[in-house]
Amino acid sequence: MPCLFCEIVAGRRPARMVFDDDQLVAFHDINPQAPTHVLLVPRKHITSLLDLAPEDDALAGSLVRKARDIARDMGLDERGFRLVMNCGDDAGYSVYHIHLHLLGGRRLEWPPG
Repeated sequence: MPCLFCEIVAGRRPARMVFDDDQLVAFHDINPQAPTHVLLVPRKHITSLLDLAPEDDALAGSLVRKARDIARDMGLDERGFRLVMNCGDDAGYSVYHIHLHLLGGRRLEWPPG
């Protein structure tokens, strides 16, 4: 079965894009958990956080910095936002391609879940 996020990255599946460059894509989650819920996905398929290699350090940093930029662009920086990366079944990881959730636009409780 093809990876859903690889299909979106390749343009074979529709998504409401927020950002797209040679390393990353960002798009609105189809099942939002907050008024703003954007997924940031590397073009490179990496199955899980457990599979990150030292050569992926710059890519991982780019995910976080781009999430910050998108949060600013969407006006989330004034009240706050949350970045989440899940790993494994107990964390609710369902698409096996690393991705970062950007959530904001409402008060986010702690602890989550």
